[in-house]
Amino acid sequence: MKRPVRLFLLSALVVSALSLPAAAEAPDTADVRPPHRLREVEVLGFKEMPEPGNTPVTQLRAARLRRLGVDAVKDLGDIVPNLYTPAYGSRMTSSIYMRGLGSRIDQAVVGLSVDGVPFLTKDAYDFDIPDIATVTVLRGARSVLNGRNAMAGQIDVYTLSPRDWQGVRAMVEYGRFGSFKASAGLYARLRPGLYTSVTGAYSHTDGYWRNACNGRPTGAEHGGSARWKTVWTPSQALSLTNTAAFGASRQSGYPYALASTGEIAYGDTCFYRRNTFSDGLTVAWAGKRVVVTSLTSVSYLDDNMTLDQDFRPVDYFVLTQRRREWTLTEDLFTKGSRGAYSWLGGVFGHWRRARMHAPVTFLDSGIANLIEGKRNEMNPTYPISWDSRIFPLDSRFVNSSRGAALYHQSRYRLGNWVFDAALRWDIERVGCDYDNTADASYTTWYVPADGPREVYGVTDVAIRDHGRLHDTYNQLLPKLSVARLFSWGRAYATFSKAYKAGGFNTQMFSDVLQQRVMEYMGLSMLYDVADIVAYRPEISWNYEAGVKSTWLDGRLSAEAVAFFIDCRDQQLTRFPPGTVTGRIMTNAGRTHSRGVELSARYEPVADLTLHASYGYTRATFHRYDDGRADYAGKRLPYAPSHTLFLQATGRLSSHKVLGAVPVADVHLRGAGDIYWDEANTLRQPFYALLGASLALESDRWSARLWAENITSTRYDTFYFSSMGNSFLQRGLPWSMGATLRLRLDLPALR
Repeated sequence: MKRPVRLFLLSALVVSALSLPAAAEAPDTADVRPPHRLREVEVLGFKEMPEPGNTPVTQLRAARLRRLGVDAVKDLGDIVPNLYTPAYGSRMTSSIYMRGLGSRIDQAVVGLSVDGVPFLTKDAYDFDIPDIATVTVLRGARSVLNGRNAMAGQIDVYTLSPRDWQGVRAMVEYGRFGSFKASAGLYARLRPGLYTSVTGAYSHTDGYWRNACNGRPTGAEHGGSARWKTVWTPSQALSLTNTAAFGASRQSGYPYALASTGEIAYGDTCFYRRNTFSDGLTVAWAGKRVVVTSLTSVSYLDDNMTLDQDFRPVDYFVLTQRRREWTLTEDLFTKGSRGAYSWLGGVFGHWRRARMHAPVTFLDSGIANLIEGKRNEMNPTYPISWDSRIFPLDSRFVNSSRGAALYHQSRYRLGNWVFDAALRWDIERVGCDYDNTADASYTTWYVPADGPREVYGVTDVAIRDHGRLHDTYNQLLPKLSVARLFSWGRAYATFSKAYKAGGFNTQMFSDVLQQRVMEYMGLSMLYDVADIVAYRPEISWNYEAGVKSTWLDGRLSAEAVAFFIDCRDQQLTRFPPGTVTGRIMTNAGRTHSRGVELSARYEPVADLTLHASYGYTRATFHRYDDGRADYAGKRLPYAPSHTLFLQATGRLSSHKVLGAVPVADVHLRGAGDIYWDEANTLRQPFYALLGASLALESDRWSARLWAENITSTRYDTFYFSSMGNSFLQRGLPWSMGATLRLRLDLPALR
């Protein structure tokens, strides 16, 4: 599309959107109903105390999610204050940052559950979810109720239940860069009390960038998913819900450009492939005063990450990581109330086991520069030459984790005062069985001062490293809170402890093997397994105060939160000195994070809805010296200082076109500054992305024309340095497209 035509279409779209009054979301009972209630008590895995609550919450319902184009967790970034979900690399690198806390690899700081199924592996967070009914984001420490890896928040996603609506739904979408999505679902009542639904989805994109080495697109992807949900309510007091889900993704990821040229140019294959399966069973029983809920889940992850890890045209080395992982969880809890007292308590257990094969293969340039070159600099009289120009370092692991927890929260209301006290005891044992091998040979030459070189000898390299590492984490997590109710809302203050689990740096084993190879050639080892592989849990002490209020008969609601987080042993990802192939998770002394969160919703007229949210975080190192520099007072990398979201949504309810109501939406997302290194020498300044849509919506169909990053704002989502080179990934360019949705009620199946 030529630029003048593009500008005309985008201008017309924005003008059309701005010319309509912003409006409230249309009622959509099939989508917006929360998890169903039994005897007016929420039981479908909703692990919250009854209102009034003391947790900052952002809840997004189906109609608003559709207008924002949200069909995955990564799309929530910036909409929720202080939540940042950058898209870079591949779906495996699904990093989430909240309130300055976050991680590029291994454990997450924000928990995730979909239809009650918890995801304990961050690498599986990024996937499309068709027919989302509600998304609830609980901001702040959630470790007491949600356990490991919820130290900064919790995201709960619920898909549409066949108990709430029966019929057929379909969606098709096409956009720039060959972006295509389609989904369909059947929701039916089989007989009184028994409901089922089957949904399927497919997506494809041609990719947003090209590799200068081969001219092929990078970021191209196609994938699909299926979900089968069954709800059985044999009585008013008992409900059983089972959800089975399957997903597959094939992606040519990792479009990292050399920072000095801005060009993506690597010679070897980069891709990410993933298959997932999960099944969650929720059994809930509601008595007169007590609700008992059991959440049982099993999940499976089978993925393969292969990449040209030097990201350059030269043949240095290629990394492959193949993994097969099983996870089992059980969460049994009860909640209830008696007079002014209410409670929630339960027991949680998990078991996880992953088999991983992660070879690093050195190629010609890697052997010449990283092995032969280093060795020959030390002893030029007796240089060596590798006998093969392909040298694999083979690593195999069995990573395991199992744990149990007891938790309880009590609430007592005394007049307009509400007091909360909670405690969790969490114990977890992690292990890593490793089997590392390297087989090669090299020739040593003698180079006399006045003659041709001659063979001095041939040395076989045969390394066999086997071992087992394990550690146990034992945490006691308290939480105290007090709230004061007023006619206009409530104010509250909270203190809590949270943590993120520790583990082992499996990517570092290739570097350990490399150092063992160097030891064969007379160079000393730089580190051993015990020093470099394990990292400790991350602990935080959280202090928070906030107010929630409603005015003008509910047309105006607002929330303001201030927080301070004292984090000990914070986990950071870095490339340590002396390594060339792996990243390491390390504990970074002590950090402080403080900030505010503001959000508001306003309906000045019946057909007008405005949303606004803003988050500010100042996250700094309080104590961190890596042996090369002291970073005290510096900002933490990768987490933005500001997030901003503005939205106006409108509908002309008095004017219909083709039997449908015109609806316009304009929104702005912003984030920054984002520092890329501990020294704060590099950063991504604050940027804002403008989006808009114009739609026709009826009870049975909707058609939506949309555009994102209308102003073609250029920004970076990732930056890192490796082997003396700096790389970055650009943010998504401008895009536009159209989405058509159909919905057919099936009263005969009711």
